[in-house]
Amino acid sequence: MKYIIALILGLLVGAAVFAVGVIYNPFVLDRGLSPLAVTGAEVLALNFSVIPSDAIVFTNNGESRQKPYPEKVLQLWEAPIRHTSTMATVLRDARSQTTGIGVKFSSLSEQTRLLEGEALVDSVWYLYLPGRGSLFMEQSENYWKFLRQVGLPAYQSSANSWKGSWLGDLTVGPGALGTARVTGGTGTLQGLQMEGLESLSARAFSVEEGPIAADGRLLIELPAAADDSAVEAATE
Repeated sequence: MKYIIALILGLLVGAAVFAVGVIYNPFVLDRGLSPLAVTGAEVLALNFSVIPSDAIVFTNNGESRQKPYPEKVLQLWEAPIRHTSTMATVLRDARSQTTGIGVKFSSLSEQTRLLEGEALVDSVWYLYLPGRGSLFMEQSENYWKFLRQVGLPAYQSSANSWKGSWLGDLTVGPGALGTARVTGGTGTLQGLQMEGLESLSARAFSVEEGPIAADGRLLIELPAAADDSAVEAATE
């Protein structure tokens, strides 16, 4: 019996050490400041809420932490798309004025490597900006830093929640500098190739509901050849 007890204790200690090693892995590097934060080019800034009830529509498989909205919207429960979520939301500029509509599709990535600090999601945005045209944004996002600094403290809290101030970049590719690939679809931006970045600002998180006070932001670096009419009232 004592050998069985020793084995169980050894497994528990090993699991605990492994979990601590994953969470506090010293070899996980912070990539630091985003290249779009120091660019001298015109940058299109689009803000939105990540809370499902603030969206026009939000849906997933119906079993995730964030519940579909509105309540009776069709759910993505079929096997090929059950790890996908979809959101349509209003986009606003730096002055909180409505700029357009964004539709986002996100799926869990098969490239996720938690031991390497990579909790990856592959996503695409379709952005429609009336009077300017449309954009298509393709990216990989890494939620590891968010899960470690916001999600984990929420689980450790007796209230199963977290409150504070967290701001971080999510985009990690496919661009060589860790930026998203953006292509102009129609209007004054048609055919232009650009770089983009998505970031998240969180103020409250619930273990049961996910983010309950959080906003997202898209930054898109416009090429010098872009028509000035495409950036008025939406750049900073």
